[in-house]
Amino acid sequence: MNRASLEKRPDEVATMFDDVAPKYDVVNDVLSMGQTRRWRRIVVEAMDMKRGQRVLDLAAGTGTSSEPYADAGIDVIACDFSLGMLKVGKRRRPDINFVAGDATNLPFADNSFDASTISFGLRNVHEPKKALAEMLRVTKPGGKLVIAEFSQPVVPLWRTMYTEYLMRALPAIAVKVASNPDAYVYLAESIRAWPDQDHLAAWLQESGWEKVTYRNLTGGIVAVHRATKPLESTPEGAAEAIAAHKGPVAKLRRNIQR
Repeated sequence: MNRASLEKRPDEVATMFDDVAPKYDVVNDVLSMGQTRRWRRIVVEAMDMKRGQRVLDLAAGTGTSSEPYADAGIDVIACDFSLGMLKVGKRRRPDINFVAGDATNLPFADNSFDASTISFGLRNVHEPKKALAEMLRVTKPGGKLVIAEFSQPVVPLWRTMYTEYLMRALPAIAVKVASNPDAYVYLAESIRAWPDQDHLAAWLQESGWEKVTYRNLTGGIVAVHRATKPLESTPEGAAEAIAAHKGPVAKLRRNIQR
């Protein structure tokens, strides 16, 4: 893997997403062989939101992940750092509130949302742990977090086949269907370099979230993590939890329901 290609500045990543915005959702459907829609449905089910509640959908891109909430009468804020993505989304769904924002410095007050979610965007955040702390800050005490992210297949043979697809087939397909094939090479490399399910679960616990669980989808290609903000929680408490945690990931695995 070309590690240098993963060392992009946040503005470079934003520009990359601006470039692919017009065809982003279509290309995702092609590259995932139609699985993206199923994965997103499972996220919505895990959120289990009610009409009138307020949801932060971070890294919302063109708003595809926000649409089910808006359609159900839920007050959803679609937040992303790519203006190109937001413009495409706003043209298609002018009824959804699209907001430009940095995941590591969210433009929202403390305890603003009943729940927060991010799908397939955390690994593209320059400082993902800071994003987890920010989502904790803006979520109300007792509120939930649901994350869908690419992960590590749990069966070794399947993991090998998947890695070969990522690094060989995916870029080749992207050349035929994407406006910026190089962006999908970056995305493939970012998936392969991303920590596994247990490491992300540990990050959540370190950031101050509790009741952390995850569910593997499609053999572990994707994992949906769920967590809850403690009833007694402050931004200072989250920072202290991160600073105090010294335990290895293995000690945390016993607390995680698959």
